[in-house]
Amino acid sequence: MNKRKIVAIVGLPGCGKTEAINYLIEKLGWPKIYLGDATFEEMQRRALPINEKNERLVREELREKNGPACYALWGIEKIKELDKTANILVESLYSWGEYLEFKKIFGEDFLTIAIYSSPCDRYARLAKRPVRPLTPEEAQSRDYSQIASLVAQAGPIAMADWTITNNTSRENLFLQLDKIIEVLKK
Repeated sequence: MNKRKIVAIVGLPGCGKTEAINYLIEKLGWPKIYLGDATFEEMQRRALPINEKNERLVREELREKNGPACYALWGIEKIKELDKTANILVESLYSWGEYLEFKKIFGEDFLTIAIYSSPCDRYARLAKRPVRPLTPEEAQSRDYSQIASLVAQAGPIAMADWTITNNTSRENLFLQLDKIIEVLKK
């Protein structure tokens, strides 16, 4: 019998996390928890328009008020609402505190896949995305905020169980994910 797996995709904005998650859902059929929904739920509660400025404001306020692991705690509650044996994908785990909380709760069942893309490639993608596009300046500002602030996003990326590079094509991203899928199916 396979052990339960909680697999988080980590990486900076525009690296391909959503592409990877959607591909993994298609190939594995696992449900997904998107940690960013905690931000959007709070923005909706406050009737704030969705934009980079408000997203950052809410993210920072939630972490300041509820601690660096607040998104993990939100996600863990969502996971507990699902089948206790289900394998689950987690999108947009950012902070070191979140990573540590998932490890504390799920131990060896918690795994991470880091996706690396160069800033040039990521910023080009972010400028073209249909939902919440970012200018290169906004994207760089978000990078700096997420790497150097309380978020400490570099920690989960550095501790990933797998790291793949997404600087060429979607097909290449998917080929790399296929190799990880084979391991996850065991």
